[in-house]
Amino acid sequence: MLDAVAQTSHRAAVNGVGLHYVEAGTGPLVVLLHGFPEFWYSWRNQIPALANAGFRVVAPDLRGYNESSKPDAVGDYRITTVAADIAALIESLGAPCVLGGHDWGGLAAWTVAMTRPELLRKLVILNMPHPVPLSRELRRSMQQKLRLAYQLFLQPPRLPELMMRAILPLMMRTAGRFTSAEIVEYRRAWARPGARRAMANYYRAVRRHGGELRKIIRPIEMPVLMIWGENDPVFMRATTEDFDEYVPNLRIVRIADAGHFVQTDEPELVSDLMIEFAR
Repeated sequence: MLDAVAQTSHRAAVNGVGLHYVEAGTGPLVVLLHGFPEFWYSWRNQIPALANAGFRVVAPDLRGYNESSKPDAVGDYRITTVAADIAALIESLGAPCVLGGHDWGGLAAWTVAMTRPELLRKLVILNMPHPVPLSRELRRSMQQKLRLAYQLFLQPPRLPELMMRAILPLMMRTAGRFTSAEIVEYRRAWARPGARRAMANYYRAVRRHGGELRKIIRPIEMPVLMIWGENDPVFMRATTEDFDEYVPNLRIVRIADAGHFVQTDEPELVSDLMIEFAR
């Protein structure tokens, strides 16, 4: 059983926004980035495990989420801008770090690794393909296109924000092993002024500005661990294959009984994998 660890909340002014983050433990720095539709609480099981293992763990709310700033413009949610937030945060905390990311946080983590590799010792990615194999499969696989078709419903103004009230709790219950109490915590974060609009703006921004990722693609030489829940309804297994030239130092651990929210579905296994890799 894990020893209790003290968690403290902080706010950092970086890249023109205020990022809220939770911190626990002392030792080498580990920074954890959540995805949609979560917030720092996505890592509620991994934070105490890593802290007890001798790491200083920082889990921010990405811009637009929970207690972090929520700019209005769609362009403020380009993934390169989100990655610049994280790079500045890591610098303020004391680089280098082990950077982990899930879903949108995973895409931000891939981006930091390509644009600011000097800030990282190692990289951990959970259920977010590297941009190269994802783009490849979107070109050649109708099934992968269909799996991402839900993003079209997040493009119109205002309507997605209204629909999220009913859809997000249902999605969490069906897509991951979330308890009712955990969904209550997420509801509180979604109810913050501007939060649902900001969450939708990530999807609007990637359709308008996603091409900028092509300009920054370069090999990632640092050690990379990919933890993959095999029952992911969003990304096909093929998006995790055949990209060695871009990530030559890669280890993939596939978890058969987990889905997209792998760190919730198999929290102890994910924590153990991250601790072993970070050491």
